[in-house]
Amino acid sequence: MMVPAALLLLGALAAVLAPRLLARTDWQDREPVVALWVWQCVVMAILLCCALSMTLSAAGAWQAVRGHVFAPAPHAVVESYALAGGPWAATTAVALALGGVWSAAMLAREITRARTRSRRRRAELLVRAPVLPGEEPSSDRLVVLEGERPDAWWLPGAAPQLVITTAALRRLKGRQLDAVLAHEQGHAQARHDWLLHSSAALANGFPQVPVFAAFRDEMHRLVELAADDMASRRFGRLTTALALVELNEDRGVFGPCPTPQAHVPQRVHRLLTPPDRLPAARRLRLTATAALVPVIPVLVTFVPGLRALG
Repeated sequence: MMVPAALLLLGALAAVLAPRLLARTDWQDREPVVALWVWQCVVMAILLCCALSMTLSAAGAWQAVRGHVFAPAPHAVVESYALAGGPWAATTAVALALGGVWSAAMLAREITRARTRSRRRRAELLVRAPVLPGEEPSSDRLVVLEGERPDAWWLPGAAPQLVITTAALRRLKGRQLDAVLAHEQGHAQARHDWLLHSSAALANGFPQVPVFAAFRDEMHRLVELAADDMASRRFGRLTTALALVELNEDRGVFGPCPTPQAHVPQRVHRLLTPPDRLPAARRLRLTATAALVPVIPVLVTFVPGLRALG
């Protein structure tokens, strides 16, 4: 039963060390898309460690599970894992299985709540921008609302819509409006809502696990940086920064007191003083290295079997 214990130890080490190592790097703000990928690979590796440890623990505790897991394997491979049954194996398997069920429940709850919020906002949108008599329902993705507060947001769903207020149209000048639209479209095209739902589900389901809280916080920060970059590549960094200022300056985000949008000044500063991008070769190395991280638990799992066959 050494392999399940090794997998749990590997997952615990990744959960403790990965956020600290990533916090010491200076390239995440320079390459937010790569950073998003790295964080996803780290969390996937941790979840894989738990899933594989659960499977092997269950195989050691119950003969029926072992028969299904090792059905096509030679007897020598089964013996190499030393799957001795016992209360610890059963306890570990049940605890990890309950954790998996809880994670799925938290994700389902997060998606349900998001859909409820989306339906409510769409209903409010229909009230504020109703279909007039004789007017055909439009499939346009842009909806303009009367409003005194400059704002713009994207409503995800089967028919995603971009909503912008008349106050924002009055405030945004020239290509600033195009930059705001490109920012919101960047969120929609990259399906950032799924990243936010998944990270929120893990953080809310396991608040005592710091790596999941860090994952959620970084997802919220990095998706905004990635969307800023998408807009700035099309319409310029200065234009995108000015659009952010125009949309947020009346909300007090640039004052001394912290607000829920306290990240906006950092985003504006990043756009106005752009950091140098990493060389393409280094971006490729980081992407490839991150993709190998979830492979490590799989290799640890198969080492005894490969030795037995070798």
